[in-house]
Amino acid sequence: MEGAYDDRDGKIWLDGKLVDWRAAKVHILTHALHYASSVFEGERCYGGKIFLGHEHSKRLRFSASELDFEIPYTAEDIDAAKDAVLQANGFTDAYVRAVAWRGAGQEMGVASSRNPVHLAVAAWEWGNYYGDAKLKGAKLDIARWKRPSPETAPVHAKAAGLYMICTMSKHEAEARGCSDALFMDHRGYVAEATGANIFFVKDGEVHTPLADCFLNGLTRQTVIKLLTEKGIAVHERHIMPEELDGFEQCWLTGTAAEVTPVGQIRDYRFEVGALTLDIMDTYEKLVRS
Repeated sequence: MEGAYDDRDGKIWLDGKLVDWRAAKVHILTHALHYASSVFEGERCYGGKIFLGHEHSKRLRFSASELDFEIPYTAEDIDAAKDAVLQANGFTDAYVRAVAWRGAGQEMGVASSRNPVHLAVAAWEWGNYYGDAKLKGAKLDIARWKRPSPETAPVHAKAAGLYMICTMSKHEAEARGCSDALFMDHRGYVAEATGANIFFVKDGEVHTPLADCFLNGLTRQTVIKLLTEKGIAVHERHIMPEELDGFEQCWLTGTAAEVTPVGQIRDYRFEVGALTLDIMDTYEKLVRS
């Protein structure tokens, strides 16, 4: 599938029915467009099966509740919608995007409790998120923005508004010849990339930032479980920026990113080492099993 995302053949599930791709539209006064009252999920389908699909559906509903609205569909309904989209488009390997939002309604101020809540599911074929970085390692910049405190935003929701600084940071990183940017959090600790969690290796052990002010990704959780099953020590902890100099390997995890090695963060360099390659291979086998 090619072309602009609003001009393609295919079907999108919208509020309970499959509609033509180009007909899946919202009104200009949709609340989410003005006030970011929107949550979403990104999922990958491998061989006709969405990896952790039900967990993604449950998280979508959780994220909505964190933004003070309720999706009028159960997790099982959302699962069925995703399956219907894949079947309608003839996809067996694809990226799946479920999104829920407050629409246009009786209110057009900050408050919107009387506005209807909508749900849509789309899917498309999508290759490696970071291109050839899986072979040579991604190059990361360091963002000038910081991940916010849990006291200032619903940081554990996968909410559209939380990605505003991600978009700006990724644009700045790409302008500097990088694939992505690494965030620090509001306290100055290493946090995550713009759309992926991060892991480091030192002396055969793995270190990853404690997910106390950013999304604890499902891929992150999966990779930690795989490492633990291999008998590899995993330290979830606060990591200071100056520690980057002592790490030997680094990788990113996310549904879109899968497991992608990192070769460089600013002036810090990392090898695409044996442990990185092993966890990439183990994850790939798991999602396709």
